[in-house]
Amino acid sequence: MLVSKDSIQIRFKRKGHMMKRVLFLCTGNSCRSQMAEGLINHDFTGQIEAFSAGTEPHGLNPRAVQVMAEIDIDISNHCSDHVGLYEDQPFDYVVTLCGDAN
Repeated sequence: MLVSKDSIQIRFKRKGHMMKRVLFLCTGNSCRSQMAEGLINHDFTGQIEAFSAGTEPHGLNPRAVQVMAEIDIDISNHCSDHVGLYEDQPFDYVVTLCGDAN
């Protein structure tokens, strides 16, 4: 099910100002998860706090940086994190972006 930005904003207004935390997880944490983190943090600033990590981080893919720059989102300062960095942190949602990251 797709959720629109408007429906997420309505839900946050009803529940107050607590930000939801989401972790995007994939194997390399080099492209898809980095782009998802950038999009959410850009479009939902102050509402959702997004992070990304990988089970076997490979480093940030320069093509992901280039594609995001085309829509005026700068992810060039992102780094490829291992999921272990976040194991003691609470998240409202963990979204896996590939089958190997389950």
